[in-house]
Amino acid sequence: MTLLVTGGTGFVMSVVVREWLDRDPNARAVILDRSGLDAMAERHFAPVRDRLTVITGDICNPDEWAAALDAHDITAIVHGATITPISRGSAAEAKIQPEAVDPARIVDVNLMGTVNVLEWMRRKGGVQRFVYVSSGSVYRHHGPDWTGEPLPEDGYVAPLTLYGISKFAAEMIVNRYADLFGFSALSVRLSSVYGPMDRATDSRNFRHVTNRIAHLALAGEVVRPNSLDGIGDYITSVDVAHAIFALLDAPKLRYRHYNIASGEATTIGEVIEWARERVPALQVEVTLGDAANIVQDPVSKDGMWGAYDTARIEKDTGWKPRPGKQGFHEYMDWIVANEGENPGNAGTGT
Repeated sequence: MTLLVTGGTGFVMSVVVREWLDRDPNARAVILDRSGLDAMAERHFAPVRDRLTVITGDICNPDEWAAALDAHDITAIVHGATITPISRGSAAEAKIQPEAVDPARIVDVNLMGTVNVLEWMRRKGGVQRFVYVSSGSVYRHHGPDWTGEPLPEDGYVAPLTLYGISKFAAEMIVNRYADLFGFSALSVRLSSVYGPMDRATDSRNFRHVTNRIAHLALAGEVVRPNSLDGIGDYITSVDVAHAIFALLDAPKLRYRHYNIASGEATTIGEVIEWARERVPALQVEVTLGDAANIVQDPVSKDGMWGAYDTARIEKDTGWKPRPGKQGFHEYMDWIVANEGENPGNAGTGT
């Protein structure tokens, strides 16, 4: 079985490709991405490189890649190619509005790029399932109506950013193509993802607070959050990959949209305590203003910022996320093994 993954040289999609090839020694994968493999991706794919084809091309220009894809017997597609312009992280980064730099490109890649892949699939035939990788950015900033309930897939969709708007529009186009041409297609809405292969790329230059806390702790730097109360539904890229495979493998799916998330709202303070279990000397100073190196709005605690309901995917596939602390600790181990961070240096402070 050959899986096509668009955007497969980036963060989450590179993990999807590697996990796909690791789980079956006979599986093959094709990556379509505007960027080739950087040094980290080369190391990441080295053990499975003989079963991986990388096609370089702009998703907005099918003439660059359609013929090359035709040569492969692709049976499933995970469409993850996207531009993710998010301004959050440090205090300085939070002041930037990256959507204003090239708004037309965001819409072109996220919306028309999806149409281009669907058109190729329609013409080629033979694809058994199409998974569109969407985002929790399609949701409202508030909800559900009852306090403490996780956010379901229906009833709370109201994107405000170009990113969220373009992702939701692409979801609707996927649904319509599925109806018109008999595709088995679905969209997955990811909560806040971190984990292996999380790094700055041309299409995504944002790192969630879990990533930043892990790196700061392992580097021995003082963690300076603006608050310990900010929350998020954090899930690792490895868990996301396994959830997508569960949806690819399911003989029948009852829905067009599925949340992929931990299903729990975790505070920055809790993540810091997870980090301290690995780095006992970790120093933390709640810091306001530009000196903060971890910034999260402590007021936003529901809607797209809170816990996501994962009942749909659990019922249809049996998939469940790993406990949050376990995933975070495994990510810290991955950083040490793959990025050279030395936990022995932690606690020296800066």
